[in-house]
Amino acid sequence: MHRRQRTGDNAPAMHRCQPTRANPPATIIDPLTLPHTGQDPADRLALAPRLAGTPGQAYVEQRGISLSLAEAAGLRFDADWGGRAAVIVGVHDSAGRCTSVHGRYLSTLRGQDKMLTVGPGGGAIAVGAGWHAEPLVLVEGLFDALSLAQCGYSAVATIGRWAPWWPAISAQREVWLGFDGNRPGDEEAARCALRLPQARTRRLLPPARCKDWNTALLKLGRSELAQSLREQLGRSDTTPA
Repeated sequence: MHRRQRTGDNAPAMHRCQPTRANPPATIIDPLTLPHTGQDPADRLALAPRLAGTPGQAYVEQRGISLSLAEAAGLRFDADWGGRAAVIVGVHDSAGRCTSVHGRYLSTLRGQDKMLTVGPGGGAIAVGAGWHAEPLVLVEGLFDALSLAQCGYSAVATIGRWAPWWPAISAQREVWLGFDGNRPGDEEAARCALRLPQARTRRLLPPARCKDWNTALLKLGRSELAQSLREQLGRSDTTPA
């Protein structure tokens, strides 16, 4: 089990990954078309309205994300994404082709899924400059990536899926693994480090008492989180993952 190495609550949130001890990832098989309608997800995204003036606007703003940033990242609103209202966004491959569409439901009841991704996969969600940014920052969820972008940092949301082109685009680059600050996040970082052997991987953890980056944004605010990111991503004496 990995443990955060801190000398205090404000110490940089980084530690060494041990890839060989990571548990194998679960296999995720997404539906190829939208449940109940059989509609192609890319077609559905193309027809979806912009967030402004929809319940999707209130949802992203409630989570600390500005409307302008969310729309620039490609988020749209769907009142019936697999049966419920959701904000949706395209998942793209390295050539910019939409391979899937990812939806985050505006509300959930006990036993309901929080998200639904539709399509064959093989992509990721790029926010800001995405995988073209230096350094490359990988995070778990859509709102993790949006939260970093709210603080001025581009990021790529994996949404728990693997893209076969990541080793090529990360080779000889510094890659920060900003997965959740818990055991599953540590295990995901370890797996990712193992599968990116030519990258210089670093572990990037959310601040203390924050499970993920959106929690950190809401608890600390944009200015404090941005300062924390500047301190961590600007360090040159970090331990390799």
